Amino acid sequence: MTDFPFVEYSPPRIPADVGLRRGEDFYALMDARRSVRMFSDDDVPRSMIEMAVATANTAPSGAHQQPWTFVAVSDAALKQQMREAAETEERAFYAGRATPEWLEALAPLGTDEHKPHLTDAPWVVVLFRQSYGYFPDGQKRTHFYAQESCGIAAGFFISAIHDMGLVCLTHTPSPMGFLGELLQRPTNEKAMLVMPVGYPAADAAVPDLARKPLEAIAVWK
Repeated sequence: MTDFPFVEYSPPRIPADVGLRRGEDFYALMDARRSVRMFSDDDVPRSMIEMAVATANTAPSGAHQQPWTFVAVSDAALKQQMREAAETEERAFYAGRATPEWLEALAPLGTDEHKPHLTDAPWVVVLFRQSYGYFPDGQKRTHFYAQESCGIAAGFFISAIHDMGLVCLTHTPSPMGFLGELLQRPTNEKAMLVMPVGYPAADAAVPDLARKPLEAIAVWK
């Protein structure tokens, strides 16, 4: 039994050769995507962020519970608070755990306690994972596979951002508990991912990295 009625689903059948060409085009688009830490302060219309979030909301989720909340921040003062808190938390984290070898390995990627991207980018979008929800009568409702579902939604969001000519950075401050309080989220929501979004700075540069080849990540049986 199910609470959802079923409707006919019959998307157009695309010939294999056409589908492959479309796949190649999409791969080329996404292969050009890079994580960017240097942002322009050029304005990004709210409508573009709304479209990316709406796209993320089409992602599959456990039991169709859509256990995500996207908090989009453009207010300069609030972004400054987020940056100061993130830098404070990470300084404490690195001081207690980071070895010199670890810090040396992270330095070329720009991964340290300095977070100018949180104030430079016109938008900072924080993805919160809903660990549980509520039934209409107020009783708690378990969310199944919330972590996995939010991860898929994040991928949809990032793809939409790139397709619109914007860039973003997937940033996970350690720890992230301060974001729930700062952004006034309920206790069932836990910050999972911070994504500054905007146009790249005119002098933006990214590490010269190579992705693993297909044969290194795929197994055929």
